[in-house]
Amino acid sequence: MKKYNLDKLREECGIFGVSNHEDASALVALGLHALQHRGQEGCGIVSFDSKNYHSEKRQGLVGDHFTDPETLKKLPGHFAIGHNRYSTTGETSLRNIQPFFADLHMGGLSIAHNGNLTNALSLRELLVKDGAIFRTTSDTETIVQLIAKSNRVKFIDKLIDALFQIQGGYSLILMTNKKLVGVRDPFGIRPLVIGKLKNSYIFASETCALDIVGAKFIREVENGEIVIIEKDKLESIKPFPKHKPRPCVFEFIYFARPDSLINNKCAYEYRKNLGIELAKETDISADLIVPVPDSGVPAALGYAQQSKKKFELGLIRNHYVGRTFIEPTQSIRSLGVKLKLSATKTTVKNKSIILIDDSLVRGTTCKKIVKMLYESGAREVHVRIACPEIKYPDFYGVDMPTKEELLAHNKDNKKMCESINAQSLKFLSLNGLYKALIEEKRNSNIPQFSDHYFTGEYPVEPQDNLKGLKIRQLSLLSGKSSN
Repeated sequence: MKKYNLDKLREECGIFGVSNHEDASALVALGLHALQHRGQEGCGIVSFDSKNYHSEKRQGLVGDHFTDPETLKKLPGHFAIGHNRYSTTGETSLRNIQPFFADLHMGGLSIAHNGNLTNALSLRELLVKDGAIFRTTSDTETIVQLIAKSNRVKFIDKLIDALFQIQGGYSLILMTNKKLVGVRDPFGIRPLVIGKLKNSYIFASETCALDIVGAKFIREVENGEIVIIEKDKLESIKPFPKHKPRPCVFEFIYFARPDSLINNKCAYEYRKNLGIELAKETDISADLIVPVPDSGVPAALGYAQQSKKKFELGLIRNHYVGRTFIEPTQSIRSLGVKLKLSATKTTVKNKSIILIDDSLVRGTTCKKIVKMLYESGAREVHVRIACPEIKYPDFYGVDMPTKEELLAHNKDNKKMCESINAQSLKFLSLNGLYKALIEEKRNSNIPQFSDHYFTGEYPVEPQDNLKGLKIRQLSLLSGKSSN
């Protein structure tokens, strides 16, 4: 399946794991369903029944496969982990769908991974030279190989040995015949939370996945922390040198589901605050505040409340257009944004509009929306973006265009405005972003988020030659990994 729209940032995947529950696989299926927004191209579950591991993987959506009782019967056991995949590069095939399972000398191991390793190519090349055989094109398999080749005796020591060799942004859930383990990278770039359902502990990418199974949110896995669940007990290990956490700022802006908690506040509230700060920084006369649905709605509400301007749904989203429908022919693809959005013509006719969106990546979709509003009779369209200009690519698990394809990388505000044919264009400032998220200005010397999209300041510099490259698969040894 090819990518239809690269004009939005895409998270790679969501992960979910359950310990000590008689319906472990069913709970994982529900958790993955709640995390479907983090990956739609593949899903998988691996369970353990005290003797054997069982694996089921499918291309497509969780609801199309794991709601079938017959499929869940193939996944017995009181322990299970699952994964939703959004492939960023390389092939979309069953072999790259997680969780992965491997029979190691120490016993069986299954792993689900969210994120991206920035030195996976270098590690893979060394491992292959040393005789390792890779079955996938995923950087996740690199972690499995490192664990397998470690000379340490205990599993946790083997895991720590592997973790000290990898770099990047990642969260992991690992399952052995005795343990369920959650790991977050030293900077906490990729998210992972802990929940509890009676005597069962749960790991998940977001709290919304805990809500769907009725689990209580305990806390976030801390940056650089390894959390071990064994025999109903939770143990924490922090083997890395201490770092200030730098979670991905786009979890707050866009990735996390609006009802998910981040630092004990719903993502929805952060997004409203972004709109409030944007309104404080820009004052323009207009008749209506119109969001780009669905992601621009919270920011537009905040903007409207702060500016005391009228909020209207000038654009309506069609939620029933699937990726496969818009794929087949160029004639269908050329319809573009009209397949997903349509204007409420009588609402926008003869009106001056402030169009609010969460981000601006390449600008192609925004340009089509602006055109649609003008064609529907809008008098003026002013575009306001509830985050700073995206000038730099990501290497920690976010699918996005290359640096050269980013609208803000080579264009100033005037040229960007001309590119999307808007009356005016304004972005939220970096300080405004920080004020919306932590109620204080950014300390220029110590960023509190992974905000490299805007600043080019990477918490972990890629060891592999990734910058500016559009990479296809690990086996080429010249491009970025996918998981």
